Amino acid sequence: MNYIPFIGLFILVILIFSGLVTVAQGNVAVVTLFGSYRRILRPGLNFKIPILEQIYRKISIQNRSVELEFQAVTVDQANVYFKAMLLYAVQNADEETIKKVAFKFISERDFMQALVRTIEGTIRGFVATKKQAEILGLRREIVEYVKAQLDHALEEWGYHLMDLQINDITFDKAIIDSMSRVVASNNLKAAAENEGQALLITKTKAAEAEGNAIKISAAAEREAAMLRGQGVALFREEVAKGLSHAAEEMKQANLDTNVILFSMWTEALKNFAEVGKGNVIFLDGSSEGMQKTMGQIMAFLQMNLTTKADSKGSNTN
Repeated sequence: MNYIPFIGLFILVILIFSGLVTVAQGNVAVVTLFGSYRRILRPGLNFKIPILEQIYRKISIQNRSVELEFQAVTVDQANVYFKAMLLYAVQNADEETIKKVAFKFISERDFMQALVRTIEGTIRGFVATKKQAEILGLRREIVEYVKAQLDHALEEWGYHLMDLQINDITFDKAIIDSMSRVVASNNLKAAAENEGQALLITKTKAAEAEGNAIKISAAAEREAAMLRGQGVALFREEVAKGLSHAAEEMKQANLDTNVILFSMWTEALKNFAEVGKGNVIFLDGSSEGMQKTMGQIMAFLQMNLTTKADSKGSNTN
């Protein structure tokens, strides 16, 4: 029995199956022929020439990330420790881009080493021009600086830097302690200034309130004094009018006006006794004392009448 046809068929089947290549979604396969670039295979089932064509490399076009930890030194010789996350990907699935990715570096490991070292060196160069007190506020500036420096280089390699996130920036313990003390002292200073401003405002408002109260009290006292003066003046005016009227009537009746003085004297004694509240008041009860006291009262009343007459005359003028 001749097995040669079966053997030949079997070998042919093996060759056909060996030429079938499956490329996963999100990947591209690079095919070489005798070591030279031949073509690329897209996701799905593909066929290559058995034995002659070889799969040189399968390249993922999906997003990839890597974590970085490194140290930098500021211009004032402070150690800064960075923790960052790098997100990158192949620019696109075009043939020229895939050729760059496949042949620029010997392996994926070599590319990663170059990428990480380039980013670390770029950040170290930026940090070396800054002081440690500035670094914490420069996260965005650091990321923008790295992207600006790497965009062209990554484009030549066929990659694109999608994002660089600086997750943590720390310093040596001694620097952290000193920064904490500075922050604490600044907070205490700000608190003291705020308390001083609050106390000043409180004192100022209290002084303004006290001043306003004094002004109001003075105005009220002035008004009360004026009203009291007006009341006393009116009282004296009415008393003078009553005495003058009584004196005129007694003259017309041919009576002695000293009776008025005697009546006022007795009324005064009566009022002293009623409102004295137990106080001792010494009065000269003799006729000379009465005449002297009443004369003083009449002179005082006459002076008020004269003053009033003069003021009326000046107002008329």
